[in-house]
Amino acid sequence: MKRAIPVAALSILGLISVWRYQPSTGPTQPTAAAPAPAPSASASAGSSGSSSSSTVVKGSTITTEKGPVQVQVTFKGDKITAVTMVQQPNHPQTKAAVPKLIAQTLEAQSADVDTVTGATITTDGYQQSLQAAIDAKEA
Repeated sequence: MKRAIPVAALSILGLISVWRYQPSTGPTQPTAAAPAPAPSASASAGSSGSSSSSTVVKGSTITTEKGPVQVQVTFKGDKITAVTMVQQPNHPQTKAAVPKLIAQTLEAQSADVDTVTGATITTDGYQQSLQAAIDAKEA
């Protein structure tokens, strides 16, 4: 009888946890790897001088378990001046990780950024899309 009460209490706690679980509500994407579209590059409309013009490049869309990830990078010369998320999973960890990833990118000036704890899948997709944008800019 001494064991029955803790076992019942722990079982109830476990069931409550399962009932309260809320999966991410992002768009569902097939997990099969489809060929990634080629990154696109475009120069923004600015003055004709190369020192004041910016180049905007979109990275490939990376399909992850949580949803698609795609970045858009703005370059001024060879320097990364801005990164925006074109597509990202609708997940709390992703929303918290994106500002950290962007700040690291602007500091490192490369796709070599640290993985954000709790958002490993998003970080991996971010790095791949960012690297595709950097490669497209250099091509």
